[in-house]
Amino acid sequence: MGQAMFYHLTRSPLEVALPMLLAKSLQSGWHVVVRGTDAGRLDWLDRTLWTVSDDGFLPHGLAGGPHDALQPVLLTTGREAPNRAQCLMAVDGAEVSAADCETVERACILFDGNDPKAVERARGQWRALTAAGIAAQYWSEEGGRWQKKAESGG
Repeated sequence: MGQAMFYHLTRSPLEVALPMLLAKSLQSGWHVVVRGTDAGRLDWLDRTLWTVSDDGFLPHGLAGGPHDALQPVLLTTGREAPNRAQCLMAVDGAEVSAADCETVERACILFDGNDPKAVERARGQWRALTAAGIAAQYWSEEGGRWQKKAESGG
């Protein structure tokens, strides 16, 4: 059973925090599915991920192409992970269920700490996942660097 990691974005926008987490996941040898709620926003993320670094790029693709199963990082609004992802990253309020956590090593919920609705949605996901027995950690960057602020054993 996987672990849920909540990332409370207060200093870094999604386009900064997500590439950092994706790079760490790829370094671990994991395939990742990034689940969003809006196809237009994922299209924007797709373009952004191609230009995040002068040193290189994060290999990825948008779901719906002929090579979805081969993508190390797949951006999707769907619930499936045709790339056999070991890590699920949910952005923009995308739902993560206990069943999702059971199919991956790690489920990451990234949420905008400057949006009260996003914060409340993340709190609801924390309650639902921990009540279902999923181990969870809450990370905040309020102090200028990522710090673990809470943990539930699941």
